[in-house]
Amino acid sequence: MDSGKAKRSIEGTLVKLLFHQRVERGMRLIPEQSRCVRAGEVHELVTTDHSGLSAGSTVDRVGFLGFVEIEAAGVLDVGDDVLVGDRRIGVLAGFDECHFPNHYNVLIATDELQTAATLDLVVGQRIGFAAGIVPAEGR
Repeated sequence: MDSGKAKRSIEGTLVKLLFHQRVERGMRLIPEQSRCVRAGEVHELVTTDHSGLSAGSTVDRVGFLGFVEIEAAGVLDVGDDVLVGDRRIGVLAGFDECHFPNHYNVLIATDELQTAATLDLVVGQRIGFAAGIVPAEGR
Protein backbone atom coordinates (compact mmCIF):
# COMPACT_ATOMS: atom_id res chain seq x y z
CA MET A 1 0.00 0.00 0.00
CA ASP A 2 1.25 3.50 -0.83
CA SER A 3 2.07 5.13 2.55
CA GLY A 4 0.78 8.47 1.20
CA LYS A 5 -2.69 6.89 0.86
CA ALA A 6 -2.68 4.93 4.13
CA LYS A 7 -4.95 7.43 5.83
CA ARG A 8 -7.25 10.34 5.17
CA SER A 9 -5.70 13.78 5.31
CA ILE A 10 -6.94 15.98 8.15
CA GLU A 11 -8.22 19.45 7.29
CA GLY A 12 -9.02 22.33 9.54
CA THR A 13 -9.62 26.07 9.66
CA LEU A 14 -7.66 28.66 11.60
CA VAL A 15 -9.96 30.21 14.20
CA LYS A 16 -7.48 32.36 16.15
CA LEU A 17 -4.01 33.65 15.31
CA LEU A 18 -1.03 33.90 17.65
CA PHE A 19 2.05 36.02 17.09
CA HIS A 20 4.54 35.39 19.90
CA GLN A 21 7.69 33.34 20.37
CA ARG A 22 9.29 31.88 23.50
CA VAL A 23 12.78 30.52 24.08
CA GLU A 24 12.18 28.87 27.46
CA ARG A 25 8.69 27.35 27.07
CA GLY A 26 9.35 23.89 28.54
CA MET A 27 6.87 21.88 26.48
CA ARG A 28 7.42 18.13 26.67
CA LEU A 29 6.64 15.74 23.83
CA ILE A 30 4.43 12.87 24.93
CA PRO A 31 5.51 9.29 24.09
CA GLU A 32 2.56 8.66 21.78
CA GLN A 33 3.33 9.22 18.09
CA SER A 34 -0.29 9.74 17.04
CA ARG A 35 -3.45 11.36 18.34
CA CYS A 36 -7.01 10.86 17.21
CA VAL A 37 -8.89 14.10 16.64
CA ARG A 38 -12.62 14.68 16.33
CA ALA A 39 -14.62 16.99 14.14
CA GLY A 40 -15.04 20.33 15.84
CA GLU A 41 -12.08 19.99 18.21
CA VAL A 42 -9.73 22.95 18.45
CA HIS A 43 -5.96 22.46 18.86
CA GLU A 44 -3.03 24.85 19.10
CA LEU A 45 -0.35 24.92 16.39
CA VAL A 46 3.19 25.62 17.59
CA THR A 47 6.41 25.68 15.55
CA THR A 48 9.87 24.76 16.78
CA ASP A 49 13.33 24.85 15.26
CA HIS A 50 14.71 22.26 17.71
CA SER A 51 16.28 19.29 15.92
CA GLY A 52 16.50 15.67 17.00
CA LEU A 53 13.17 15.66 18.83
CA SER A 54 11.74 12.43 20.18
CA ALA A 55 9.28 11.28 22.83
CA GLY A 56 10.03 12.99 26.12
CA SER A 57 12.06 15.80 24.55
CA THR A 58 11.75 19.23 26.15
CA VAL A 59 10.90 21.93 23.64
CA ASP A 60 11.89 25.43 24.70
CA ARG A 61 12.16 27.37 21.42
CA VAL A 62 8.64 27.81 20.05
CA GLY A 63 6.67 30.11 17.76
CA PHE A 64 2.89 30.22 17.97
CA LEU A 65 0.66 30.06 14.88
CA GLY A 66 -2.80 29.85 16.41
CA PHE A 67 -5.72 27.52 16.89
CA VAL A 68 -7.20 25.23 14.25
CA GLU A 69 -10.68 23.71 14.25
CA ILE A 70 -10.67 20.14 12.91
CA GLU A 71 -13.16 19.55 10.09
CA ALA A 72 -13.55 15.75 10.22
CA ALA A 73 -12.28 13.05 12.55
CA GLY A 74 -9.00 11.36 11.81
CA VAL A 75 -5.50 10.63 13.04
CA LEU A 76 -2.56 13.03 13.31
CA ASP A 77 0.83 11.27 13.16
CA VAL A 78 4.36 12.40 13.90
CA GLY A 79 5.90 12.81 10.46
CA ASP A 80 2.79 14.24 8.80
CA ASP A 81 3.37 17.15 6.46
CA VAL A 82 1.69 20.32 7.71
CA LEU A 83 0.22 22.50 4.98
CA VAL A 84 -1.19 25.99 4.77
CA GLY A 85 -3.27 25.71 1.63
CA ASP A 86 -0.86 23.98 -0.78
CA ARG A 87 2.28 25.30 0.96
CA ARG A 88 4.19 22.85 3.16
CA ILE A 89 5.33 24.69 6.30
CA GLY A 90 6.86 21.82 8.25
CA VAL A 91 6.51 18.35 9.71
CA LEU A 92 4.45 17.29 12.72
CA ALA A 93 7.07 16.72 15.43
CA GLY A 94 4.88 15.61 18.32
CA PHE A 95 2.30 16.59 20.89
CA ASP A 96 2.42 18.39 24.23
CA GLU A 97 -0.58 17.85 26.49
CA CYS A 98 -0.06 20.52 29.17
CA HIS A 99 -3.48 22.01 28.32
CA PHE A 100 -5.28 18.70 27.70
CA PRO A 101 -8.22 17.92 27.82
CA ASN A 102 -8.89 21.47 26.60
CA HIS A 103 -6.52 21.06 23.63
CA TYR A 104 -3.23 19.60 22.45
CA ASN A 105 -0.24 21.67 21.47
CA VAL A 106 0.61 20.26 18.03
CA LEU A 107 4.33 20.88 17.51
CA ILE A 108 5.57 21.46 13.97
CA ALA A 109 9.27 21.14 13.11
CA THR A 110 10.38 24.08 10.94
CA ASP A 111 13.78 25.42 9.85
CA GLU A 112 13.11 28.71 11.67
CA LEU A 113 10.59 29.67 14.33
CA GLN A 114 7.40 30.81 12.65
CA THR A 115 4.36 32.72 13.90
CA ALA A 116 1.08 33.74 12.28
CA ALA A 117 2.80 37.00 11.25
CA THR A 118 5.88 35.43 9.63
CA LEU A 119 3.69 33.03 7.63
CA ASP A 120 1.09 35.72 6.75
CA LEU A 121 -1.73 33.61 8.16
CA VAL A 122 -5.32 34.82 8.32
CA VAL A 123 -8.36 33.62 10.27
CA GLY A 124 -10.35 31.22 8.11
CA GLN A 125 -7.30 29.87 6.29
CA ARG A 126 -7.18 26.12 5.63
CA ILE A 127 -4.61 23.95 7.43
CA GLY A 128 -3.90 20.38 6.33
CA PHE A 129 -2.11 17.39 7.79
CA ALA A 130 -1.12 14.78 5.20
CA ALA A 131 0.83 11.54 5.48
CA GLY A 132 4.48 12.45 4.97
CA ILE A 133 6.59 11.07 2.14
CA VAL A 134 8.89 9.39 4.66
CA PRO A 135 7.17 7.39 7.42
CA ALA A 136 7.71 8.81 10.93
CA GLU A 137 9.91 5.83 11.86
CA GLY A 138 12.37 6.85 9.10
CA ARG A 139 12.70 10.52 10.08
